[in-house]
Amino acid sequence: MAADIDVVLDVHDRPKPGAWVVLSLQHLFAMFGATILVPFLTGLNPAVALVSSGLGTLLYILCTRAKIPAYLGSSFAFIAPIISASTIAGPGGALLGALVAGLIYVVVAFFIWKAGVNWLLRLLPPVVVGPVIMVIGLSLASVAVDMAMNIPGEGTYSAPHFGTAMATLLIAILCGMFLKGVFALVPILFGIIGGYLIGLSVGIVDFSQVTQAAWFAVPDFIMADFGLQWPQMVACILVVAPVAIVTLAEHTGDQMVLSKVTGRNFLKEPGLHRSILGDGAATILASLVGGPPNTTYGENIGVIAITRVMSVWVIGGAAVLAVLFGFVGKIAALIQTIPVAVMGGVSILLFGIIASSGMRMMIDRHVDLGRKRNLIISSVILVIGIGGALVNVPLTFDLADGTTLEADVEIAGMALAAIVGLILNLVLPGREEAEHGGSIFLRTEA
Repeated sequence: MAADIDVVLDVHDRPKPGAWVVLSLQHLFAMFGATILVPFLTGLNPAVALVSSGLGTLLYILCTRAKIPAYLGSSFAFIAPIISASTIAGPGGALLGALVAGLIYVVVAFFIWKAGVNWLLRLLPPVVVGPVIMVIGLSLASVAVDMAMNIPGEGTYSAPHFGTAMATLLIAILCGMFLKGVFALVPILFGIIGGYLIGLSVGIVDFSQVTQAAWFAVPDFIMADFGLQWPQMVACILVVAPVAIVTLAEHTGDQMVLSKVTGRNFLKEPGLHRSILGDGAATILASLVGGPPNTTYGENIGVIAITRVMSVWVIGGAAVLAVLFGFVGKIAALIQTIPVAVMGGVSILLFGIIASSGMRMMIDRHVDLGRKRNLIISSVILVIGIGGALVNVPLTFDLADGTTLEADVEIAGMALAAIVGLILNLVLPGREEAEHGGSIFLRTEA
């Protein structure tokens, strides 16, 4: 532990029961708004997302030998791919693609365990990852605006909906700017609460289902669909699984930040391979119960940085509370009544922050866009990803029962942009010179 780190509770310290509940609730609130937004956008069940995030976090703690205080919530990187895969083969097909993404994590963890971590850090330089993260936010901009401005399901402009969305956005901005301490970490939650109250006042909230809901209710768990025809299966995997390229970089970055906050080097102990294994296992588990893929949350790292409470017991407590909340029927029903306009308002801010964080990564890592190589790679990634370019391979198969199955295998948007960026980074000359001083993370040995 670094000498200048002021610790309130260390990683393995267990707080007293009363403080334990309060500290765990704090982490639950930090992740709540973003975690329920992902299933809200993708058509998955928010209550299941809470349960899968809690169970995934507990599994992550197990995989990392309870040495990393990290909370796992719904990943924003998978929003667009899940929506696309769901149009091909429904939610079950999208979850199958997510399961394969989790398996990619497991494979990468194995190679890091055997060969060290530097090969991964070289494969994912900031000139590739930065623009891809920008694509994640910007490609969803039209979705956020549509949610904020139009009547759900009709696509027609509505002043009450747009006014509610803008009020929600304003509340989130003001809370983020002027609140201090831990409260500054949950502006999205405050925005959703404020927007919900405004939605009630303008009559776009139906509260009746909350009063009718039971206190205890089992969420609508679903599972990755293993019964798909294999062309559909391949299509869903190709749409969703390549996103693991991006989330691996995000995960490693979170581990670097968390290491700095706690005064440890989690890439060495317990090792990046264990951390990535935990993230992959959590994503596999989520795909088997109907939740979105999981990833470590920067919001919860921020809570640790402010409170100096680094206890995995507190993180585990938040995970248990998330699971319990998922089985409270009234809470699940309340989440379902949140107006689409409210979620659209907070999405405008969140998606913009995601895009800006990609730009910040490039600035922080001194990516020189004066170099033609860097300019070409970043430009191609941005246009392919935001423009919605895709590779479509129509396939026709004669099945055993004499029927014919036609399916389109697509690699689209962000996944295609990430793959093209990786290839350009590997084949364009001047790689060593361009990367000098601009590594996405400090070199380290696992």
